[in-house]
Amino acid sequence: MIKAVLTIDDISSKNTPAIVDYLNENGITALMFAWGENIVKYPDQAVYALQHGMIVGNHSYSHPFFSKLSVEQGIEEIEKCEEALNELYSNAGVERKYRPFRFPYGDKGGENKEALQEYLKNKGFDKLKDTQIPYQWWKEQGLDRDIDTFWTFDFAEYMIRKDSGITIDYVWERINDKNPGSGAALLEDNGSHILLLHAHDETEEMVPGYYKLFIDELKKNGVAFDMPEFIGR
Repeated sequence: MIKAVLTIDDISSKNTPAIVDYLNENGITALMFAWGENIVKYPDQAVYALQHGMIVGNHSYSHPFFSKLSVEQGIEEIEKCEEALNELYSNAGVERKYRPFRFPYGDKGGENKEALQEYLKNKGFDKLKDTQIPYQWWKEQGLDRDIDTFWTFDFAEYMIRKDSGITIDYVWERINDKNPGSGAALLEDNGSHILLLHAHDETEEMVPGYYKLFIDELKKNGVAFDMPEFIGR
């Protein structure tokens, strides 16, 4: 069996409610990371995600590369998104039980990484449970110690854009790659994953229902989706 926790970046979007409906139809609870500017732009869609059982975490306010920011600027990005999230949960009438964080682009801040990790720890951000991840590189890269939420497999479907030369075939190749250059092979027996998908209307325009196609394929290949859990909670 292959186990996975689904994470979805960059909510909210116009297609967020459709994604949420599909996930609920399939008994999947996703950890969704909110781009602060997007939940201000599409507040009703973000409320819908919360009121229909998804967990929404912090993905910064303006989605910058944190290695290009000072520590103070990085903290400001996180805290501005925190304010937007607190208002969002309040408007949705949903208790905010967990406060996970994901760096945009997986950029942990370069030379400021340790200071930012210390900030996340001291401010009580929640670490997604990753003790089930079996891959040696996960520990070698210190991902088991970091507070932020990284991933073992990125669908990279966000690259499907007009004139990009990237098509859905690229994603199918990634899903079936048995020896990826980074991350872990997705369909390897006894694997355990943190999956990264994105809520992008641009991808929906290029490949309608892209999230259904990919998740249905994983289910056909024996992937079972776990509820997100948090260490120490």
